[in-house]
Amino acid sequence: MTLIYKILSRAEWDAAKAVGRFDGSAVDHQDGYIHLSAADQAQETAARYFKGLRDLVLLGVEAESLGPDLKWEASRGGALFPHLYRPLLVCEVLTQNDLTLDADGVPQLGDHLA
Repeated sequence: MTLIYKILSRAEWDAAKAVGRFDGSAVDHQDGYIHLSAADQAQETAARYFKGLRDLVLLGVEAESLGPDLKWEASRGGALFPHLYRPLLVCEVLTQNDLTLDADGVPQLGDHLA
């Protein structure tokens, strides 16, 4: 089982739980897919795009369960990142963890990654 991760705001996650699916953040809508990260990519994603943001949640999803709508595509530095071309169903989320910020404002994923 390969866990992949999505960082989003608590408000976005609460809204998703209310309707049973996450349709994506603003950047996801702009790009046409839901951005996810592998375990070895997630901390850098947190530092680059979520620094200084509070009330964040880290979702863990089994990559294989997403089927053919999950595509691994070249992105940052040519690394292959998981991109989901459909809404993420709340029932597909295996883990959810609130994130804290370090002294520099970077969300700390630490023990939440498999």
